[in-house]
Amino acid sequence: MALSFMNHNPWIFAFGLLGNIFSFIVFLAPVPTFVRVCRKKSTEGFQSIPYVVALFSALLLIYYSTLNADEFFLMTINSVGCFIETIYIALYITYAPKKARTFTVRFFLLLDVVGFCSILAVTQFLVKRPYRARVIGFICGGLSVSVFAAPLSIMRRVIRTKSVEFMPFNLSFFLTLSAVMWLCYGLLLKDFYVALPNTLGFTFGMAQMILYAIYRKPRGGSEVKLPQHKADIETVTKTTTSLESPEEHEKEGEGQEAAPASNGEHAPPALACSNDKYCMDNIQAPPMIRCEA
Repeated sequence: MALSFMNHNPWIFAFGLLGNIFSFIVFLAPVPTFVRVCRKKSTEGFQSIPYVVALFSALLLIYYSTLNADEFFLMTINSVGCFIETIYIALYITYAPKKARTFTVRFFLLLDVVGFCSILAVTQFLVKRPYRARVIGFICGGLSVSVFAAPLSIMRRVIRTKSVEFMPFNLSFFLTLSAVMWLCYGLLLKDFYVALPNTLGFTFGMAQMILYAIYRKPRGGSEVKLPQHKADIETVTKTTTSLESPEEHEKEGEGQEAAPASNGEHAPPALACSNDKYCMDNIQAPPMIRCEA
């Protein structure tokens, strides 16, 4: 099947293959999250809704691809997606607290089992065969639009906080590339149920790239390095002393001469460090293991 339309138009094969590659990368994006969940044996407040909805979307797209002879690549990547999302949901149910686990199981049964089986039964028995692909394509398109519109809340948060902390660049980048590949794939196949939702995905993806370019902070651009060693502290002390006026030096000298010594001991010099916990020579503070910006 794939070789037939590859010989007819090799660009369809190329964009379909690239779409599979980039979509596979997007499916693997939550892997670090679930590695951390398995290590800590806790979901740490993560929600299961995105994974349940992604599984439902993959199931619908597999069904849609069976109704169109040329949707080979659409079937392959969503079959892999179903397998990956099922693993995510199983891990979430394993390590989630009781309340979240109950909600996830109910939502999974309602959407992925009852919902998908209902759509399958209705289209098979109540919709004539020539119109099934249109009905399923319309449902898939609407679901894809809602998925692509989900980053709007994150984009609004980026604009409000002027920070891209909650919008990972790699995920946004590969989502945009995936939308471009499937957009071209749908246009070449003249399948507008695939092309139109990915037009919206491409638009939102480019908007995220622009926001990232505007609000990203250069590494080390706003960092203030504090003195960590004795030599650095002495350098700061000398520099500060040299900037003081002669009158201030004289006042300090008079004050020191007037101050009586107690028990013949001199007071230890104060460290010229505004934050003692970052000073390696401060014996009262624990040694600095890690300094984060």
